[in-house]
Amino acid sequence: MWSWIHNKMYGRAVNASWVLLLIHLLCLEAVPISIDKTKVKEPETKTEEPPADVDTGLHYDRYLREVIDFLEKDQHFREKLHNTDMEDIKQGKLAKELDFVSHHVRTKLDELKRQEVNRLRTLIKAKQDIEGGNVDIAVDHQALLKQFEYLNHMNPHTFEVDDLDRLIKSATNDLENYDKERHEEFKRYEMMKEHDRREHLKTLNEEERKKEEEHYEEMKMKHADHPKVNHPGSQNQLKEVWEEADGLDPEDFDPKTFFNLHDTNGDGFFDEQELEALFTKELEKIYDPTNEEDDMVEMEEERLRMREHVMNEVDSNKDRLVSLDEFLVATKKKDFLESDSWETLEQNQAYTEEEMREFEEHLAQQEQDLNQKAVDLQKQKDELERQQEQLNAQKIELQQAVEHMERLKSQKVETPEVLVEGNAIPEMHPVEAQPQEHQPPPQAPQDTHKEAENHEQQNLDQAQQGLPQEHNNLPPGHQEAAQGQENQP
Repeated sequence: MWSWIHNKMYGRAVNASWVLLLIHLLCLEAVPISIDKTKVKEPETKTEEPPADVDTGLHYDRYLREVIDFLEKDQHFREKLHNTDMEDIKQGKLAKELDFVSHHVRTKLDELKRQEVNRLRTLIKAKQDIEGGNVDIAVDHQALLKQFEYLNHMNPHTFEVDDLDRLIKSATNDLENYDKERHEEFKRYEMMKEHDRREHLKTLNEEERKKEEEHYEEMKMKHADHPKVNHPGSQNQLKEVWEEADGLDPEDFDPKTFFNLHDTNGDGFFDEQELEALFTKELEKIYDPTNEEDDMVEMEEERLRMREHVMNEVDSNKDRLVSLDEFLVATKKKDFLESDSWETLEQNQAYTEEEMREFEEHLAQQEQDLNQKAVDLQKQKDELERQQEQLNAQKIELQQAVEHMERLKSQKVETPEVLVEGNAIPEMHPVEAQPQEHQPPPQAPQDTHKEAENHEQQNLDQAQQGLPQEHNNLPPGHQEAAQGQENQP
């Protein structure tokens, strides 16, 4: 999330370090949008503080949270965020969408940036009061602690000059790092644009390629054909603003009056935004958003270059603010009166051919890695499908086994009858479900037992009466022997 906000706010600053991504958030660069407050009313918004566990620990954590809150209120930006993967966010592709956020959101972001710059001014003013030994102006250290909550671990009673120096350096270093990252991101943007153009040419036939090359050269010439661009911060450049923007006579140009006119918040300093606003007239000579040959991303890079140049020439104490005294001193230098024109971006290519070659090699390696990942993912998919097929087959076999067991349970199985004859091994004969029609029913065991007892009793009675016993039930050999005994006298 923090990487998203960093890329979005800063237009193109990308860094693999999570901490640097957060640090650069301080430096949202945009020329203030002028609005008529009598006609446009900003909707009321209520900022919800994130939970304490997401505190970044940075001294502008509150500023970070406010920017996140307001960006998330813009529907267009929120939809773009949800439809963008993390890799695109890291590459700064989402940053371009900041140009399309609604007007009141963009205005609020500008206001948040101005508030953050004011915090830096507060530190510088406190430092000036301490160094000047101005006893009439007391430095309210508790008020400063309230603005800079991260100072709670420091001396809670007094501020020393060293403390303020440390804070100022921290803020200015963040801004400097942001500028460096913006330059690097712009270089990557330009190389990617050239790479895409070259790749497009490879898809064309010879005739189409020739036409495309001619069109490209024509656009370059049209872009370079513009009025002379004055040197930023020179007398000619400031006089042009004095005349065209302020509507004053160039012969009456007065540096102090000019400073007061464009010190929009009246704090006695030119901050970065106030300086960049002075270059709008010069940039309009080069860039027109309605022209095909003009790239607005390049315009913002040009604005950044102009501001850096003036800061390097005028900001003598390197606090990233131009005081009235610094400005007046600069207007008395020889360089201020020079009328040399400004070398624009088309005269200073952002990258070398060697850098372009390395960039394309890096892209080729990335493409190769992505292709390999795609192959690996396809293998994983095939393996998962194979395992799924095996599971489905096992599931079918298990279902069939369950159905077979259910059928066995539903069948009624009777105990088979055992027939034994002599010493023969018993044979198992299954009992038929239904007896044949002419087969007599089997005799009950109890009836057979009673019949045997009756027959034995009859034999005993016959023996007592001297009657011959029946030997029908004896085995064949025993019957003959018995009859022989009966015939003996």
